[in-house]
Amino acid sequence: MTVQSGDRAGASGGDGAGATAPAAGRFDTVRSRIGMPAGPLAFVAVLLLADGLVWPQRALAAVFVLVMIWWVTEALPLAVTAVFAVLLCVFLGVADEETVLGAFGTDTIFVFLGGFVIARAMSVHGLDRRIALRALSVSGIAGSPVRTMIAFGAMAATISAFVSNTATVAMLLPIGIGIVRSVSTVSVREGGPDLSRSRWATSVMLMIAYGASIGGLITPVGAPHQLIGRDLVESQTGRTIGFVEWVTMFLPVVLVMFVVLAALLLLLNRPEVTRLDGAAEFVAEQRAALGGVTRGEKNTVVAFVVAVVLWTAPGVLGAVIGEDSPVVRWLTEHATEGVAAVFAATLLFLLPARSADDGGRVPTLTWAEAVKIDWGVILLFGAGTVLGSLSSETGLARTFGDGLASGLGVSSLVAVTVLAAVMALLVSETTSNTASAGIVVPIVVPIAVAIGVDPLIPGLVATAAAGYGFMLPVSTPPNAIVYGSGLVPLTKMIRSGVVFDVLGVTVLVVGVLLMAPLVGL
Repeated sequence: MTVQSGDRAGASGGDGAGATAPAAGRFDTVRSRIGMPAGPLAFVAVLLLADGLVWPQRALAAVFVLVMIWWVTEALPLAVTAVFAVLLCVFLGVADEETVLGAFGTDTIFVFLGGFVIARAMSVHGLDRRIALRALSVSGIAGSPVRTMIAFGAMAATISAFVSNTATVAMLLPIGIGIVRSVSTVSVREGGPDLSRSRWATSVMLMIAYGASIGGLITPVGAPHQLIGRDLVESQTGRTIGFVEWVTMFLPVVLVMFVVLAALLLLLNRPEVTRLDGAAEFVAEQRAALGGVTRGEKNTVVAFVVAVVLWTAPGVLGAVIGEDSPVVRWLTEHATEGVAAVFAATLLFLLPARSADDGGRVPTLTWAEAVKIDWGVILLFGAGTVLGSLSSETGLARTFGDGLASGLGVSSLVAVTVLAAVMALLVSETTSNTASAGIVVPIVVPIAVAIGVDPLIPGLVATAAAGYGFMLPVSTPPNAIVYGSGLVPLTKMIRSGVVFDVLGVTVLVVGVLLMAPLVGL
């Protein structure tokens, strides 16, 4: 359930950009300046030189090139580029206005809206922070450097399955820094090492960032790029990937990936101490400061549970009483994911949280609080859907897929799946996750079709890999946020990120190839 963009879908530099170090900021500035003129130049070049394509294909190819360059370089805010692209499609005669704007009325748009609102309520009432502190207060966790690091990763992965990775890291980071500073103060006072500049502190920060990035993969609503990628895959393959099917397939992959991540960070950043004195006291103080559970938190839990129940009910009931059951058919047709999300979110405006000064009741979430969600990612989703569907309708996707498959010599399901993962990973290292999905999925699916293999698996792998990018501060907002803490040297992020990129992609490709047939996809 994403609140605000799970990556940099808002403005250039995006969520968490304020935490990025000056070097990363300079990188963003340089690529933006390069991308601004490069995009239009490439657009004109394709229009003039791609005379082997019929006009709709040529015009759409030019739009694609412009969008890719501006998305990768973030010359303009991603949402602005997205809207400009769909308007260009109408202006150039690729499609009419009704076809283009119709993509903004899909069910997935309402999944975004409902999910954003519920996650916003979690943040407003501090429910996510309470959950994190409660987990850290379990006996034996806060006193152990290894268990503390793993606990932070587990919390980041779990929370980001329903809240954006950016919001998850922004919430966990102050808790992590607080624990690091507290135990460091005690350690220095007792003649031990300064743990604020330790390998252990680095591992905690990286575990928060990487855990949030991989945890979002557990559910389709865990990150905007997954909803975008899933919708593109569904629209181009005619197949439907339900909530339960997604979780059943990706949860085992994430669990294996988490074990690999923990082992890797412990290997590369072995803790200097065996015990953390002062950590448990810090957690206890933070929990006490929260006070008792508020009515707003309880109402938020109710809305969240309603959403999850409605999302999972068709799949669970289908497995129990059969997919042809009238109840299951009714839920599938009427309680869609978008309907469920908006219904649950509406409860937040109905359930009172406290009394107002004038004697009335203040709802769990006010409209002033709700409008602070990231509307830009919705525009980005609609544009991605438009470009993906038009590439299929104009025949550009098949033309491009045939040429690329022939040129690369890709001829099997495994080969195209590996290609999908690597392409998405490379693009995501330098641009946003949502843009990565919007760029790579429309390319991968036609390649699979061109060589005669099922495009569903490569499309899903490309969607999942678009959320990767562990090497650089600019790769994802979680990376930028933890790097901005000053506790993660750039060399250690690059070293850990490169290794985990390779291991993570390997686990992802093998996992999806094994799990998809078991799930029935």
